[in-house]
Amino acid sequence: MTGFVTALHEGVLMCDGAMGTMLHAAGNSLDRALPELNLSNAELVSTVHESYLSAGVDVIQTNTFGASALRLAEHGSAGPVREINLAGVRIAREAQEKAGRQVFVAGSVSPAVTARQRPLLSPAQRVAAIREQVSALAEGGVDVIILETFGYLDELAEAVTAAAELTGAPIIAQATFAPDGRTLGGETPREVAITLSRLPVVALGTNCTLGPQHTLTVVTALIRHTSLPVSAQPNAGLPRRAAGRRFEYPIDGGYFARYARRYAEAGASLIGGCCGTTPTHLKAAVAAVAAHRPRPGRAAARVPAAADGPATAPAEPGGLAERLAAGQFVVAAEIVPPADGTGDQAADAVVALRERGLDTFLVSPQQTARAHLSPLNLALQLRQRLGADAVATMTTWDKTIMALQADLLGAHALGMRTVVCATGNPPLRGDYPNVDGIWEVDSVGLAGLLNGLNQGRDSNGLALATKTSFHIGARFNPGAQDAAAEVARTKAKLRAGAQFLITRPVYELDTFRRMTAELDAGVPVLLALAPLSGFDEAEFLAHEVPGVTIPESTLRALERAGGSAAAVGLDLAAMLAAQAAALAQGVVFRFDGDLAAMERLRSAL
Repeated sequence: MTGFVTALHEGVLMCDGAMGTMLHAAGNSLDRALPELNLSNAELVSTVHESYLSAGVDVIQTNTFGASALRLAEHGSAGPVREINLAGVRIAREAQEKAGRQVFVAGSVSPAVTARQRPLLSPAQRVAAIREQVSALAEGGVDVIILETFGYLDELAEAVTAAAELTGAPIIAQATFAPDGRTLGGETPREVAITLSRLPVVALGTNCTLGPQHTLTVVTALIRHTSLPVSAQPNAGLPRRAAGRRFEYPIDGGYFARYARRYAEAGASLIGGCCGTTPTHLKAAVAAVAAHRPRPGRAAARVPAAADGPATAPAEPGGLAERLAAGQFVVAAEIVPPADGTGDQAADAVVALRERGLDTFLVSPQQTARAHLSPLNLALQLRQRLGADAVATMTTWDKTIMALQADLLGAHALGMRTVVCATGNPPLRGDYPNVDGIWEVDSVGLAGLLNGLNQGRDSNGLALATKTSFHIGARFNPGAQDAAAEVARTKAKLRAGAQFLITRPVYELDTFRRMTAELDAGVPVLLALAPLSGFDEAEFLAHEVPGVTIPESTLRALERAGGSAAAVGLDLAAMLAAQAAALAQGVVFRFDGDLAAMERLRSAL
């Protein structure tokens, strides 16, 4: 066995964190080809390596993620591929030599193409690009090849095969999973583990897209279905778009380290970080994992896998607007488009919810990179099929202002009247975060666009043949860390034309009271409530999702509840609902398929 493979089997190895995040923080745009910095700013790349080594990691990855010909070309760089990869290895080797201890250099290899490019290029083109990059990394003398952030199992398998034909260096294969526990290609951890275990890899694992908590679920499943060492490299939570095209991550070093320790306890052999993680995160993780060596043993044989189991007239326009104008207390359910790409499941849910007294339905975006109905399409379908008062959430990250305008005019012609404005973020697909968003306008701009359409003007201020009659809604977040900034932004939405507000889900009411008093909006406000399923979900929201505040008392109550945590979470939401009538003009309950829970919340009003 090589030195790396021996070390991998002797104890937990700590890998570094995000290279791209650190280079981005130093002022480099994520739109550029970051591996090119190996040639143009080697000192900066070296500084990042040395920062991670100072944190105590055992493995540093070369700055070569995306350094294949096809990826470089998409970022406006024509190469040279060999020189960029050789320089990446040389910079890492120099940092390795300065460390004065055993450190391994891993050659980082991304998919040959982005998810956006994938349909346009053949497997042969992908393999050729992988071969060119791996050849250069092998020539440079890396200790191990890490194939990382692969969203499609077939592409990862072909990359493993291509790499193994070119180098005797050990290979680690890492897939990236969505929050639903599947890859972008739809494969489960079990399928990934079984397929990769049959290929010439020394370890398999997961990185990117998911934060620490969901990564633990995937890692546990991978370990269950392989005898190979397993790696875990999560993101630092969900990125939040800040000024310009800059992104921030919510997770601190303490939380990250706690999950690093849990990966080690579960049996992971290589632990590091991906997007958003920094030397601070890894320093904390190194300390947390060191206390738990040697790692717990696990079965030496792969577990054999079991076989996988298997019209009504349109609604009258303005339903929500009419009820709010009449001073009626509104009770709505929030649903998301199902992942099956049809509206049948949502339609069945709406029928069941209407039987239980709910008559307004907010359709919100589904956070997935796989095909699904948009909220606007599903809301229109529910109106036309069931006569339901369905309200669509429109996001602006994915469309130009002209496309948004065209969709809105078409929806208005089909009877849609109420729209909630949101900026939104692209679902993570394993690349640097959210680079492919459009954002010609944000939620404030969308409210202004709708207001203009209502006055008979298009996005250029030109007169339309007719005026629309949209009822314009917007979101605001009482749990925002910067309350003053949130108030200012919400007031901007109101000035742009928002006629009612819906909160982000709230888990305590003090901040809601303070913010609504400061807003003094003069428009109806609906309170969004989402029962917590347990401590894990609450901890995930508190630490990994930007802009969510979970009271410490709620976290402790759910942790103490153990197996009864879901019931406690429902009781806490019901307590908030009972106070809603005195504070807001309505409530929006998140519906996750549990009809009994909805009846419980409804009865609390």
